[in-house]
Amino acid sequence: MKIPFLKLEQMHAEIRNEILSAFEKIYDKNIFILGDSVTAFEREFAKYCNVAHCISCGNGLDALSIILQGYDIGEGDEIIVPSNTYIATSLAVSYVGAKVVLVEPDIKTFNIDVNKIEAAITSRTKAVIAVHLYGRPAETDKIKLLCEKYNLKLIEDAAQAHGAIYGGKKAGNLGDAAGFSFYPGKNLGALGDGGAILTNDDILAKKVQAIRNYGSTIKYYNEYKGVNSRLDEIQAGFLSIKLKYLDKWNFDRQKTAKLYLEGINNNKIILPYVDSVQESIWHVFPIRTEFRDDLQSYLKTNGIGTLIHYPVPIHLQKAYKDLGYKPGDFKVAEDISNTELSLPLWYGMNKNEINYIIDTLNKW
Repeated sequence: MKIPFLKLEQMHAEIRNEILSAFEKIYDKNIFILGDSVTAFEREFAKYCNVAHCISCGNGLDALSIILQGYDIGEGDEIIVPSNTYIATSLAVSYVGAKVVLVEPDIKTFNIDVNKIEAAITSRTKAVIAVHLYGRPAETDKIKLLCEKYNLKLIEDAAQAHGAIYGGKKAGNLGDAAGFSFYPGKNLGALGDGGAILTNDDILAKKVQAIRNYGSTIKYYNEYKGVNSRLDEIQAGFLSIKLKYLDKWNFDRQKTAKLYLEGINNNKIILPYVDSVQESIWHVFPIRTEFRDDLQSYLKTNGIGTLIHYPVPIHLQKAYKDLGYKPGDFKVAEDISNTELSLPLWYGMNKNEINYIIDTLNKW
């Protein structure tokens, strides 16, 4: 049996006619930038997350950097970032000229360790970016208390958390602002790149709406040194269709994850931690093992695709050699990088595929 890491065919087959119909309507309108489709999707996604404002943009990285720019964060400022996130989180900080300050994750949840944040706060700290890694929300209630104590902004990197819930609230409504990605492989993915900023902050919303469009609210009148980062009409139309099915798709992923959790029984494998407060939408199903490379090779031999999220932590990336870190400086992040392996997980996986993966893992 051949099982890839990710498969989008069933999802897209089920909505093919709706997608093609949306394309035809937008094509015939001949309005492709900041038209009715973008406005509609922004309204729908804000309502879905129970947030006052959604401002779409070009991608998830831009969403985060525009938020930082909107809060006037820049050179001389420091932003706290988990040490084991995807590099886009730290790049957003670098883009505005601020300093990346890394904090270790909790080895159980993979999210930033709230007990280690306070020690990293200085007089220059302006915000904490809480990443909802792999679709599991970070402990934003605890982080929010720290942010209130030190007058910091709490920014969610919700690029992997479309529909995830923490304490009854959706990701995107857990901090001062949130950045989402609609990369095609996300739980809510476009058919190209896309992103969005969510916030209940009226002032920020107005500012970032201008920043994403050359810093302008009125054409040719520019209030800020903005950027060109706009979700196009076609992708917005596609996302509006997909949003209707997001809960169904997430529920299917949660069922698959539950089967993995109940079925995998191998003392060489550490399964993901689960609790009743953080409702993951399982963008990734991450297992850990001290024999990761051997397991990945074994699964490949047996036709099962996997990925590593992520093989090199930020502090050891060449792009961030200027931070001056060395191996051993962030041991938890390094441990995750050396032991994590993501199993196949997508909407529409059948029981034969799931059972084959479980049986193969249990025989290893």
